[in-house]
Amino acid sequence: MAVYTKINKKDIDLINDQFEMERITHFEGIKKGIENTNYLLRTKKDKFILTIFEKRVSNKEIPFFMKLMEILNNSNIKCPKPLKSKKGTHLINLKNKKACIVSFINGRDKIKLNLKNCYEVGKVIANIHQITKKIKISRKNSMGIKQLGPLLKSLKFKSKKFDNLQQILTNNLKEIKKNWPSKLPQGIIHGDLFIDNIFFNKNKLSGVIDFYFAANDIFMYEIAICINALCFDYKNSKFEINKQKIKKLINGYESVKKISIKEKKSLKILCRGAAMRYLLTRLYDYSNTPKTALIKIKDPNEYYQKLIIHNKLRSYKDYLN
Repeated sequence: MAVYTKINKKDIDLINDQFEMERITHFEGIKKGIENTNYLLRTKKDKFILTIFEKRVSNKEIPFFMKLMEILNNSNIKCPKPLKSKKGTHLINLKNKKACIVSFINGRDKIKLNLKNCYEVGKVIANIHQITKKIKISRKNSMGIKQLGPLLKSLKFKSKKFDNLQQILTNNLKEIKKNWPSKLPQGIIHGDLFIDNIFFNKNKLSGVIDFYFAANDIFMYEIAICINALCFDYKNSKFEINKQKIKKLINGYESVKKISIKEKKSLKILCRGAAMRYLLTRLYDYSNTPKTALIKIKDPNEYYQKLIIHNKLRSYKDYLN
């Protein structure tokens, strides 16, 4: 979540005119995240999230996200539910961009997950996968492994001190793509399950938000993304892998959906691919985000450290012991 597009009282009046909801009495921008513009809307009784879709999200793909959240809501997954306008559509036009309003999830994100939290996250991921493996809608992963090559080429390494980094990234990506697994169980994954997209209320998981990277991909890739995002601890100015958290994450997942031996053997390469994805996107955002955007840029070095750690591990067992 972030704020690129500024709105005013007239825009709020426009929203009120288009939805069957109480009058909005307060709105404020949400700084977290990097993709779309988000505002918290308040009425006397309720809270909602307004999302204005920015350039990374294709307008033709937005109905997929709306439908997915509806399906998950109807299947008892705690996630935002998109509201329908008076015309019966999820989307409206705002500031010459597509926008939607979704229900508010109570709770908040945590700074650091404990072992019980990791187990709960694994469980909810598996529940989502159990649902999405059966549904008919689909979307190609815009941040899939095939898209990382063009992303790397688009980066501008402005200083000679980055020459070595560019070569390291090129070599790693070549090796990752060469060894990327095929014929593993697939379906729609959340695709961006970071700590700020998971809400807890009284230390119990209360919901999952921000499905705007959801796409069809390998289910085990979701676990790899979560290992990178949730199962490292920051100590003495560096990141260290927390194998107890990984074990709890996987145990939670397998309490709902079993992981095959073939999937487990793919974990290292999938973790490397996930680390590479976030390293490249953070490098891109670091040099391309407008200075006027109300946004906190995330440090690319975090995922460089994580990539190196994955490179040193040998097998699935190394992630647990």
